[in-house]
Amino acid sequence: MFDNLSEKFSDAFKNIQGKGKIAESNIEETLKEVRTALLEADVNFKVVKSFVNNVKEKALGEKVIRGVNPGEQFVKIVHDELAAVMGNEHEEINFDRPGPLPLLIVGLNGAGKTTFTGKLALFLKKKKKKDVYLIPADNFRPAAKDQLLTHAKNLDIDFFDSDLSMTPAEIVKAGMKEAENLRKEVVLIDTAGRLEVDEDLMGQLVDVKNAVKDPEVLMVADAMTGQVAVDVAKVFHEKIGLTGVVLSKMDSDARGGAALSIREVTQVPIRYISVGEKMKDLEPFHPDRLAKRILDMGDVLTLVEKAEEAIDEKEAEAMMKKMEKNQFTIEDFMKQMNMMKNLGSMESLLKMIPGMGGMLRQVGDLSPAEEEMDKMKVIIGSMTKQERKNYKIIKDSRKERIARGSGRTVKDVDEFIKKFVQMKEMMSGMMGMMKGGGLPGMPGMPGMGGQKGFRQAPGSGKKRKKGKGKGPFGGGFFR
Repeated sequence: MFDNLSEKFSDAFKNIQGKGKIAESNIEETLKEVRTALLEADVNFKVVKSFVNNVKEKALGEKVIRGVNPGEQFVKIVHDELAAVMGNEHEEINFDRPGPLPLLIVGLNGAGKTTFTGKLALFLKKKKKKDVYLIPADNFRPAAKDQLLTHAKNLDIDFFDSDLSMTPAEIVKAGMKEAENLRKEVVLIDTAGRLEVDEDLMGQLVDVKNAVKDPEVLMVADAMTGQVAVDVAKVFHEKIGLTGVVLSKMDSDARGGAALSIREVTQVPIRYISVGEKMKDLEPFHPDRLAKRILDMGDVLTLVEKAEEAIDEKEAEAMMKKMEKNQFTIEDFMKQMNMMKNLGSMESLLKMIPGMGGMLRQVGDLSPAEEEMDKMKVIIGSMTKQERKNYKIIKDSRKERIARGSGRTVKDVDEFIKKFVQMKEMMSGMMGMMKGGGLPGMPGMPGMGGQKGFRQAPGSGKKRKKGKGKGPFGGGFFR
């Protein structure tokens, strides 16, 4: 979503690189380009004006720190202001208050309310360890109930089998009573929407809100609609009173103006962002991390969190030992690729590493590399367990059988084995260097010199627990 904006910012900052100091004369052109980039990204014009003025004021009033490049200092000022516009830090809902806690999910049709309700249910169940209950209260679009119940059954989450002939307020009252009887902790209420804001919808939502005690009200806004989403959020907040906003479709190629405007215009915090079509593709919204991604400063914290969730620590440790002893097999390689797949696309992962955004713009499309990995998986899938554990037994007749089974040629099988051997030797060499402390960390990332884990997360200012690091390559890259 922010690729174009990120590129425009990168071009704008070139105007100040190499300057001896920050002065009005040398930041004027940069600020002009920043202003244009934000307007083209469909950021609210009042937000843009305030943002540029604040950056200029802080940049000219800032004393240049000895040893720090003025250009880098200017980028830091822009980062801090971007984060401030979006709310500075993640603002979590208090899920520890006495339950059942009602969460009303509101918004227009097409924004993704019902899908988000399912995603949030999974998030709360897996990440927050909450006993969740779903109430379908949309009697305007009967298919919404079927959709939500399908999510509930797939996710193994309890739901209220609502009678859609009742009013939404009556449904919610009956559902909340059942949730209390079942001693549920969090209740997600999927409400009706419309194609556009109207008084009938607002009156209905006010009735639903009044039917429950002290609810959280989350509005799902379609990030692809830009300023329309901001305007809709403003009306919903005025009429109902929102406690949070959720941005759906953040994985699209839209311009991203909603994410950069909605907090400043409505003063309502963005709680979550939907970053894909799968139920697991929901993330808490961290303004500071998104600001880093936009400015190509990476997002190592989110990358580490993804690794910790997706990778089995014991499995990773076992693979590391195999690498150290040069006993890494094709079976292990297959497991590594599956671990990587669980983390997300190659492009999304690389964007979380500082400085990689610019490189990706030069490289272009990474899909051929991912397609190559898929081809490798097919070839491995045609091997026997014995062949995966010992590639040296794969001779001519075995190669022909593997090629037939995978729909590839013998030459493709030969090339795969050659690449695997090269990678195996490289990994073994890296493990040796890491064990001896000879391989430094990447800029902005923890060192890889045999540490037992890093004590402080980059840029967080918070202590992280000690322990053996887990990374997408068997733990080594985040040790």
